[in-house]
Amino acid sequence: MSEEKGKDEAIPVAPEADKPESRFKVAWQDIVRGSALVSVLAVVAALLIGAILIAAINPEVQRTAGYLFARPQDFLKAVWDAVVNGYLALFQSAFYNSKRDTFSAAIRPFTDTLTYATPLIAAGLGVGLAFRAGLFNIGGRGQMIVGAACAAWVGFTFDLPVGIHLIIAIAAGIAGGALWGGVAGFLKARTGAHEVILTIMLNYIAYYLVSWMLRTPGLLQAPGSVNPKSPPMKETAVLPPLLGSQFSLHWGFVLVIGATVLIWWLINRSALGFEFRAVGFNPDAARTAGINVRRMYVVTMLIAGALVGLAGANQVLSTQSGGLTSGVDAGIGFDAITVALLGRSSPWGIFAAGILFGAFKAGGFGMQAAEGIPAEIVTIVQSVIVLFIAAPPLVRAMFFLPGRQRAKRKEKLSVTQGAAS
Repeated sequence: MSEEKGKDEAIPVAPEADKPESRFKVAWQDIVRGSALVSVLAVVAALLIGAILIAAINPEVQRTAGYLFARPQDFLKAVWDAVVNGYLALFQSAFYNSKRDTFSAAIRPFTDTLTYATPLIAAGLGVGLAFRAGLFNIGGRGQMIVGAACAAWVGFTFDLPVGIHLIIAIAAGIAGGALWGGVAGFLKARTGAHEVILTIMLNYIAYYLVSWMLRTPGLLQAPGSVNPKSPPMKETAVLPPLLGSQFSLHWGFVLVIGATVLIWWLINRSALGFEFRAVGFNPDAARTAGINVRRMYVVTMLIAGALVGLAGANQVLSTQSGGLTSGVDAGIGFDAITVALLGRSSPWGIFAAGILFGAFKAGGFGMQAAEGIPAEIVTIVQSVIVLFIAAPPLVRAMFFLPGRQRAKRKEKLSVTQGAAS
């Protein structure tokens, strides 16, 4: 009888009342330890720093700071008004402006945001896919320039039927970006050269190559022109507007949505995506498991370059494009790195991050026009986001979240104590 009693006491049973609380606690710990929350808090922290800068350069804030201790309420009101008016101007210029007379005019800022976000998302997908395979694709600028040059050449050279011309021009842009990315992947696979050095050097080669072609008659330069610019795209090769001619948003945004769905399926549902992730986690283990790591490097950079080439095609074939120039990338190739980091290399995370950065681009000009706030403030906010994304422990410390290692040690200690009891 005593032996049976001892056996019963050796198996502790948790009370039923503790189960809901423990489940909630586990769910909360998953949230606060997850990388998605760190990304959101990084944006919040960057906006707070942006608010400090907006207040610091405001003339009224500087004036009331002269008698801060005499009437602190004036200073606080000036700070509040400067920050609220600044971010309100950003929101109205990027999402919805209720001061407009019609609904179509009120939502036009949001369509501008989506227009800015379209190439950012496409290029961010290319960078993020490479990150998943353990490669640092810093060559977005070069891949985008080459892709845009190939799309532009098809766009202004050939006379093709409506629809077919546009499809071939987009395909040429995708192929150009894939070719330029594939060069880096091939050299990485065959020689072992680091992809960061390769892609940076290829950026310079692409820029100066296309610049030379834009200054050479018979290649990309417009006939009879002395400016380094191509002829405008023919109407059959221009992406049609998505919501009407009064909006800048075009069908390139639909292509980017399709690319996001395709990359999500590729990474999470296909055998090739499994190989991408396996190589990214541990190339040596992947090689032992029978995966051709060299082949994966080439395939990854081909697909990544194709996505960035799609961004270049979107730039040069859009309704606002007057032709190809050497500055067609507009910094998007490097901004895509930030978008991929903020989106944690997840396709839908990159999609959301691209829209956010598109809003920053669209709203930055509105802030400057409405409130006199320099557009560089938005650039600083974007840079601070990158800083915080690169330092998750700093974000966790700022918002008093438990660190991953500390939480793991605490969980391991609790399990050990439970087993001992």
